[in-house]
Amino acid sequence: MPEARDIAQRADLSGKVALVTGGSSGLGAETVLALALAGAEVVFTARNLAAGAEVLRDVEEAGRGHATLLPLDLSDFADVERFATELGARWPAIDILIGNAGVSETPNARQADGLDMRFATNHLGHFLLAHRLLERMSVRGGRIVMLSSAGHKGRPVRLDDLGWRSREIQHRIAYGESKSANILFAVEATRRWHDRAIFANAVLPGSIMTGLQRHHSPERLAEMEKIGGIGTADSVFGTVGQGAATTVWAAVAPELDRVGGLVLEECGPCRIAGPGMHAWRGYELHSTDTGTARALWTASAAMLGELGFSVEA
Repeated sequence: MPEARDIAQRADLSGKVALVTGGSSGLGAETVLALALAGAEVVFTARNLAAGAEVLRDVEEAGRGHATLLPLDLSDFADVERFATELGARWPAIDILIGNAGVSETPNARQADGLDMRFATNHLGHFLLAHRLLERMSVRGGRIVMLSSAGHKGRPVRLDDLGWRSREIQHRIAYGESKSANILFAVEATRRWHDRAIFANAVLPGSIMTGLQRHHSPERLAEMEKIGGIGTADSVFGTVGQGAATTVWAAVAPELDRVGGLVLEECGPCRIAGPGMHAWRGYELHSTDTGTARALWTASAAMLGELGFSVEA
C-alpha cells in the first residue's frame, strides 16, 4: 500500500478547497497534511482544538498548502448549523468534503434527545452537514468521501430503530450500523446530486490503530490484535499513512472524476466480501442496496425534521 503523502505529491489541488471533519488526529490529521501537500486550502474540524493546533504546525512546516482549524461537534446539530454558516461566510465554494470524524465505543452512549452517539456523529451529523454545504459544493462540483469501516459487515441498518432510541445500545453493533449508513449515504447522494456534479464514494481505510480505539477494553483490543495478526508476517494492520491513502486517492484520482456510489479499498474498487477473504476486507451488499439507501435518506431527513432541522427528504 502506498502512503497518503505519496499519492498527494503526485496530485495538484491548487485552487481547491477541501473540508475534513475530525482532522486533529489519526487518519484525519494525515489526510489534512496530505491534501495540503497537494496544494489544497484545507479546512479541518476538531472538538479538541489543542490537538488540531499540532496539525496546523505540521502543515506549516511542510511548506505547501494552507490549513484552517475550526471547532465542530457533529453530534450537536445546532453546532453543525453554526459551523456551516461560518464556513459559508468565509469559503463560498467547497470542492472536497471528507467525512472522517467518527466515534466507536464511548462512555457517552446517548445524546440528550435519546439518539445513539455513534449514529448521531458518524451518520446524521454528516448527513446534515452535507445538506448545508450543498449549494457551496454545487458551485464547481465536488467529491464527497465518507469513511466507513469493515465494522459494517454483518451490521445492516435497522430502519425500524435507526437511532437506537428503542433498543438497548450495543456499542459494536451500533458502530457497525453507522458505518453501513455512511456507505448508503454515498450511494444515494450520488444518485440525487450527480446533476450538480457532486459524486460521493465510501472508503474502507483498513486496519489501523488510532485514537478511535481509545475507549476499547483490553479484551477488545486483544481480540482485534489476534484477528488482525498484529506482530506477524501476515498482519493486516497498516500505518496511519497507509490508512489515509485510499481517502486521499478518492479525493484526487482522475479516474474517479464524475464517478460515485462506490466502496473503495486499498486505492481501488473494493471487492464484495466472500470466502477466502480476510474478515476485515471487502464490503457486504446490504451496504449498497439502492432501496435501503433511499429509505435511509428519507428516514434521516424525517428524524432531523422532528428535531427542528429541515433538509431535503
